[in-house]
Amino acid sequence: MKITIFGAGAIGSHVAARLASRGRSEVSVIARGPQLEAIRARGITVEAPDGRFTAHPRAEQDAAALGPQDAVIVTVKAPAITSVAEAIAPLLGPGTPVVFVVNGIPWWWGENLATLDPGGVVRAKVGLARTIGGVVWSACTVTEPGVVKVQSAANRVIFGELDNRMSPRIQALAEALEGPGMGGVATTDIRTAIWTKLLNNLTNGPICLLTRQDMKTTFSDPVVLAAAKAVMHEGLAIAAALGHAVPGDPEAQILRSVVIAHKPSILQDLEAGRSLEFEALLNVPLQLAREAGVAAPTFELLVALARQAARFG
Repeated sequence: MKITIFGAGAIGSHVAARLASRGRSEVSVIARGPQLEAIRARGITVEAPDGRFTAHPRAEQDAAALGPQDAVIVTVKAPAITSVAEAIAPLLGPGTPVVFVVNGIPWWWGENLATLDPGGVVRAKVGLARTIGGVVWSACTVTEPGVVKVQSAANRVIFGELDNRMSPRIQALAEALEGPGMGGVATTDIRTAIWTKLLNNLTNGPICLLTRQDMKTTFSDPVVLAAAKAVMHEGLAIAAALGHAVPGDPEAQILRSVVIAHKPSILQDLEAGRSLEFEALLNVPLQLAREAGVAAPTFELLVALARQAARFG
């Protein structure tokens, strides 16, 4: 199975390294700059709770160098999705699926969310038929070109069809990734999986943008932790109103994540001077809350404050 990871940031590099280490697929990455050169020269080194290893996927800057693939996994940040759609064509054979493993609400969620796919570029060039939804659970950071530090012990990528079918293609992707250090999961409810992950983003993203600290430091203050729990319950209400009731114990999930000395990706982007995923992670969930008639006063306040902090930070 030929699989290309489009985007070699922390998540993309981690997923590519795990896939390559399994030995079941021919793995390539689309990267650029120092990350591209490092992967070409030394491979991708992963430092994780389950150990340290180096994998050697093929690395290219131009998709045309690779040709059609059996699957493409897009791991760029939401603001870059349009540029990916413009560049992805050489990787697409007649039946090549494209998995969008992105934070927040994805571009394909609904027709009324035009800000997630300006001009409908992704819909036109990739299309819904090829598209597979994806969710990743992995707290990781690029510490230097070609090196990814993973702080979470339980890492996984969830694959789901937009119509909730259990299809052969999502099963094949899950099986290709499954193994030590990172699992692959095929789901028949990708939207609930997205909201389950999004609860973490809603609780830690805006608050950590304000504190400019990692989650462990930020939430060591019980007052701040109480605010995060309030946002979590507002997020649960939004998800339920949309028909995506989150199962299990979301509060326990939040409490597990806030003890990790990890900076959320939106804070990493701010510190690196990159575009922020404000629309997908914060603005659109707030829009959905308003459309559903769900009050989310704590979340709305934190988003407004985070917007100012990011603008003037």
